[in-house]
Amino acid sequence: MTLALSRDPLLRSLLRSLFVSVGVALIFNGLPLQKAFASGDAWRSADSVLVVKNERRLYLLRDGQPFKTYKVALGLNPYGRKEKEGDYRTPEGSYVLDLRNASSEYFLSLHVSYPNERDQENAHRHRWAPGGAIMIHGLPNVLHRSAAYYRISDWTDGCIALNNDDMLEVWLLTHDNTPIEIRP
Repeated sequence: MTLALSRDPLLRSLLRSLFVSVGVALIFNGLPLQKAFASGDAWRSADSVLVVKNERRLYLLRDGQPFKTYKVALGLNPYGRKEKEGDYRTPEGSYVLDLRNASSEYFLSLHVSYPNERDQENAHRHRWAPGGAIMIHGLPNVLHRSAAYYRISDWTDGCIALNNDDMLEVWLLTHDNTPIEIRP
């Protein structure tokens, strides 16, 4: 019964909205997340994010030290830095998480501020469009492939994808303008 309910898109959407609303309400009402979740220091916000592409890992950092680690999927062409629109690469460099979208085509999304000035200059020099809309996000709200595909493949157009449970945690443990570094 639970499995069938979790596949219902309307129910998933309602549950997602509930989780996000509770998290946002806790933050905006001034309740520290560690008190709200009774998990101690682990629920303090990250002060930066690190993605290491060749490890397929996203690290939440506090005081320069990782305190949470997540497995990620990258763009379909994961090696090398993103240079232009449509190259299916995940960017490399320093950015910030500058926007949140609880109603995207994917389970939550955090916008990465790609392209930065260096990316724009490189694209301009080659007369390319640099691309954009790079996000950290969960799984598609409507799966187009088997669940196993999303677990074992790089499948995005250049974004950084996590499973939905991990995405919810990253959503709650980051804030707007959190710095993110993406390394090869």
